[in-house]
Amino acid sequence: MRISEKFDFKQFTVYHDQATMKVGTDAVLLGAWAELNQAKRILDIGTGSGVIALMMAQRSSAQTTIEAIEITTGDCKQAIENVARSPWPSKIQIHQISLQQFQAEQFDLILSNPPYFNNSYKPPISERTNARHTETLSHLELLDHSKRLLKPNGSLNVILPITEGNQIKTLAEDKGWYNTRKCVFRSRASKPLERILLELKLDKQELETDELCLYENALDWSSGYKALTKGFYL
Repeated sequence: MRISEKFDFKQFTVYHDQATMKVGTDAVLLGAWAELNQAKRILDIGTGSGVIALMMAQRSSAQTTIEAIEITTGDCKQAIENVARSPWPSKIQIHQISLQQFQAEQFDLILSNPPYFNNSYKPPISERTNARHTETLSHLELLDHSKRLLKPNGSLNVILPITEGNQIKTLAEDKGWYNTRKCVFRSRASKPLERILLELKLDKQELETDELCLYENALDWSSGYKALTKGFYL
């Protein structure tokens, strides 16, 4: 089946025909779920086609600035083009650089839909390997460099498969982070849990937990998923 070259949201369109990873539920979930808390500086790590950065631009105030980093040339080029044709070309800056090399003033909010496969089959295309496997950004590096770039009262938000999510949560707690929000996600009530969304902070707060299901029955989205993403889907 041919994948569409673009994905239309209510206020913007994301072309992903040249992107390593296409627009999917993971990115939309994270972009809609993360709490902005009046964030003035936002960082999107591994922006791909730029979808999360664009969601943040739609949700944030006019004074908010968003920086997005990406190591893959094709993805970076496509993200720049998507931002340029969006309603917020001056709010978002795209940088082709690794997180390890990135230097900037600290951020109020950091988001990442990070690589997650550690010891599994690696696809032959190097760009897809980088996008899906922790070859160029380990979870420990993600945590350490996010701490370096985050304001003391800021938050890091990630989405991962359940196993990898629980692993990074344990690793984060060992590194001085606190899990302050958590949402587990499954496509259907009869299916096992598939994804976990985590908000991590450097100051301790009471943990908020939630569970979300994509489909209520057949192909009808659940009321919870529709409420979360109503600002974006057509």
